[in-house]
Amino acid sequence: MDISFPGGQRVDALHEGFWIRTDQPVAYGSDRLGPSPLDLFVASVGTCAGFYALRFCQQRNLDEHGLALSVTPEKGADGKLIRRIRIELTLPPAFPGKYREAILRAIDQCSVKRHLLEPPQIDVTVVPGHGESGAFACAGFSSHETSADHSR
Repeated sequence: MDISFPGGQRVDALHEGFWIRTDQPVAYGSDRLGPSPLDLFVASVGTCAGFYALRFCQQRNLDEHGLALSVTPEKGADGKLIRRIRIELTLPPAFPGKYREAILRAIDQCSVKRHLLEPPQIDVTVVPGHGESGAFACAGFSSHETSADHSR
């Protein structure tokens, strides 16, 4: 996945031929030409859960007309970090009651949710850009201090 900076506060990602375009809220001086990265994070939880709900119905030949999810992020007291993501599942009118708990278990298998429960380590390093030498010196960091562990 390659990340680019097309202007303003926009940051885009190119992944397997698909552009994922982001921007910041207007309150941060942006043109709001796309969702924020945090919006995409919440959407990834919802669309992943939705995929598992949809697949559950499809595998059992259940009518998915009326199947819907609503995703609501809830921030903590500081108003900055999301502390809970609430997913409300609306089942189709003819959805068999015997599958109610099973579809919830299926949604719990969402790989995005599982990654949140067991977060990956995130390593950030500085590499030479086009035309740069391998040496890096900025804000008091030397070339051997260019890696940061931001795992949480």
